[in-house]
Amino acid sequence: MVLSAAIIRFANQLAFLAGWKRLLVSLAFGMVAATAQPPLFYLPALIISFTGLAWLLNGSTTFWSAFFIGWMFGAGYFGAGLYWVSEAFLVDASRHAWLIPLAIFALSFGLGLFGGLVTGFARLLWSPGLGCALSLGGSWALFEMIRGVVFTGFPWNPIGNVWVFAPTVLQTAAWTGVYGLSALTIFVATCFSGFGTSSKRKFIYSFSGVGLICALAAAGNWRIDGVSPKVVSDVMLRIVQPNISQKDKWHPQHIGQNYADHLIMSGVKGDGVATHIIWPEAAIPFSILADPMRRKLMQKAVPHGGYLLTGTPRLVRDNSGISTARNSLIVVDSRGAISAVYDKHHLVPFGEYIPFRDILPLKKLTAGAIDFAAGPGLITLRVDRLPPFSPLICYEAIFPGRVALLKDRPEWLLNLTNDAWFGQTAGPHQHLASAVLRAVEEGLPLVRAANTGISAIVDPYGRVVSRLKIGERGVIDSPLPAPVQNLTLFAQFGNKIPILLVIIMLLSASLLRNIHRKKKD
Repeated sequence: MVLSAAIIRFANQLAFLAGWKRLLVSLAFGMVAATAQPPLFYLPALIISFTGLAWLLNGSTTFWSAFFIGWMFGAGYFGAGLYWVSEAFLVDASRHAWLIPLAIFALSFGLGLFGGLVTGFARLLWSPGLGCALSLGGSWALFEMIRGVVFTGFPWNPIGNVWVFAPTVLQTAAWTGVYGLSALTIFVATCFSGFGTSSKRKFIYSFSGVGLICALAAAGNWRIDGVSPKVVSDVMLRIVQPNISQKDKWHPQHIGQNYADHLIMSGVKGDGVATHIIWPEAAIPFSILADPMRRKLMQKAVPHGGYLLTGTPRLVRDNSGISTARNSLIVVDSRGAISAVYDKHHLVPFGEYIPFRDILPLKKLTAGAIDFAAGPGLITLRVDRLPPFSPLICYEAIFPGRVALLKDRPEWLLNLTNDAWFGQTAGPHQHLASAVLRAVEEGLPLVRAANTGISAIVDPYGRVVSRLKIGERGVIDSPLPAPVQNLTLFAQFGNKIPILLVIIMLLSASLLRNIHRKKKD
């Protein structure tokens, strides 16, 4: 009873906070929420932060008062979760270090605006108990989806990513996608806000949240229980992780040695073990690709009848003679010929190109004087003696529902990346988490080659078969996991599933709000 009274008193104090104190507390709650993301996975933080957010919103009476609470919460969440972006500006500190405060501020408070829209919208459907949990969970997922689309999209750190460490609950993404998993997770976390009221139903509210998580875990366990891992016959992959720092990667004095390191680690013809070799994003510079003698050296690494799949920047000349830079993946056969090419189509703003270049006097972070040009779009690459695959370069793997074609279906996902930009921070862990979610959603295995880590083989249920740590130099020799036998629900319908779930949650919140109003009248 004493504890219950103390919690109620604390909840009321939060509700009656005003001005800068309320905004500062909301900012702190957002920072706490970020600790649930990789690599910490501190899940109790979600209960603390979203329960606290609900109590703060209990004291708001208008859209705008709720908006500012959510804006500060979002700023805290994205500021704490994306601190590692500053590492990229230190690679060439003399040119870019001055941008760190501006970049972190813009990311935190710019993306934080989505948090404001979440709480402003949720407050319109607000009611005690399950009503606030439904409105907050549905609204958060709704604006996660919007964030993944507007201004080319940036769906980094959706709340559903916090379950990457728990394969059973993670299986929910095969049905609802990560956005649906986010909605359900926030619903569960916010159900505990009922303890801040004197309602006799507060235990029912809380246990409904716990019961939902238990149900999701049971359903996920049913999906993966007894599933023996299957692999593709006659395919043995060797993933090379050279662990080359970004400062040394394009240094003229190191380019030759870096290329030699890739060749040595690949082995001569795969040492009779590997059938295919995979190098990370931008593993070889254009100068080597354009040099016939250096390019011929690749033949020593390509297994007989197999391929070398590698990332490389390249110059493409159109019919008018104009050259454009592309961030590409090429497939090289044992004769040294290029069998297939994929050009990255979802480019990183400010990293690979400068948006509004005529207005913003900035230089992109990547090397080279010209911007990269986007490729034509998502494709399925088909080459002999290798199952068809969907190539994803760098952060193309973070976009739910946009990593594999439905009509021209691949059998695995290949993600080449260069996370050396972000050192040994949380960034590579979060990047891997999003890629793992794509494997679960699509029911496809994921092969990931990262320059400095984390390279990994992930089965179609999101279980990491093998991996190399950040900052580790080495190779992974592994068979290719087979995809699930039938298309997942999410693979068939994509983000229509979480949209439907969000609509149901928000309509339910609206119904509960109307019932609550009638009882008050």
